[in-house]
Amino acid sequence: MTDSSTNLVLIGSTGSIGTQTLDVVRSMPERYRVLGLAAGRNLDALETQAREFRPRYLWAAANGGSAENARLRTIADEIGASIASMEVMAADPDGDVLVVGTAGRAGLEPTLTALRRGADVALANKEVVVMAGALVRAAADAGGGQLRPIDSEHSAIWQCLWGEEEHEIRRIILTASGGALRDLPPEQLPDVTPEQALKHPTWNMGAKITIDSATLMNKGMETIEARWLFDVPYERVEVIQHAESIVHSLVEFADGSVKAQLGYPDMRLPIQLALSWPLRLRPTTDPLDLAAVGSLNFSTPDLDRYPCLRLAMRAGLAGGTYPAVMAAADEIAVEAFLRRAIRFDQIPALVECALDAHESASEPSLEQIDAADQWARRLTHERIEAGSWS
Repeated sequence: MTDSSTNLVLIGSTGSIGTQTLDVVRSMPERYRVLGLAAGRNLDALETQAREFRPRYLWAAANGGSAENARLRTIADEIGASIASMEVMAADPDGDVLVVGTAGRAGLEPTLTALRRGADVALANKEVVVMAGALVRAAADAGGGQLRPIDSEHSAIWQCLWGEEEHEIRRIILTASGGALRDLPPEQLPDVTPEQALKHPTWNMGAKITIDSATLMNKGMETIEARWLFDVPYERVEVIQHAESIVHSLVEFADGSVKAQLGYPDMRLPIQLALSWPLRLRPTTDPLDLAAVGSLNFSTPDLDRYPCLRLAMRAGLAGGTYPAVMAAADEIAVEAFLRRAIRFDQIPALVECALDAHESASEPSLEQIDAADQWARRLTHERIEAGSWS
């Protein structure tokens, strides 16, 4: 390793973001060293990664005193690693960048831990900022760590803002593909299967984010995320539908000029940029050929077709613990849809049920956010078991 190498802690290593992050690391082994790997329950994939990258730390959600725990210990012993929680990994002073590739609540504490000690965080987890945007922003400000967005949309905005004054921002415009079901007649949505909803037309992503793309819940979450990442009023964040997924987002400035960032839909580009900033390194993706693309199309999202977008915008405007409730209810509802316990069109109904029943706390603490998260999960589970969506 060279003195200029970057030590990475990667949580969510076996998911879509995690595996693509390791693709980037493989392409530049002289530049990056993997300090820690944390995964969910895919021990086969984690073992393969551990033997290749030989990190200092390992962790898996399967860890818990079972046969899986014994296997994890065996893997760790054989490569000379320690089993450590994600928070311990994030706290290691040798870690330069924490890559958060998890989905849901799991990435929150590691993110706060890394930022508070001054490490940089390459963030792909929407829910972390949606649930606790004010706390994440405060941790970054207090510790001096930098939030580097991995989401293609927020990476695009970040790039458009380089060299610009934030007070000159008039609008942030997030682009949305419309997801796998964008051309399906609305009357057929109740009969959609998980397999249909998971066939995204342009992006290769994990299951949760792909379903959220089909409902446009992901884009609603991204409006909240943009508000905190770029310190702009929520009312200045908008969504436009763009089927080709070539324009990843746009920023309009006070003089009316607009910047956009373009590229093929490949997550390795924003991942690489989040790791290498402020450098732009040799490409690991194909160069954009606009002549081959031919045309770019834009439209206004239909909030009747995409009620999850409307609900997320409602939660974002209300603030407090409403975004945490929305994110938690959506996570449980999407899991239920993927296991065929509810219909696709019942996802927004369950989220709306939780928002309607919730009494929000303003300027919430982490404890209040956690309480709201757990409350929403329990309520949504109960509604699913009872078959009641209102």
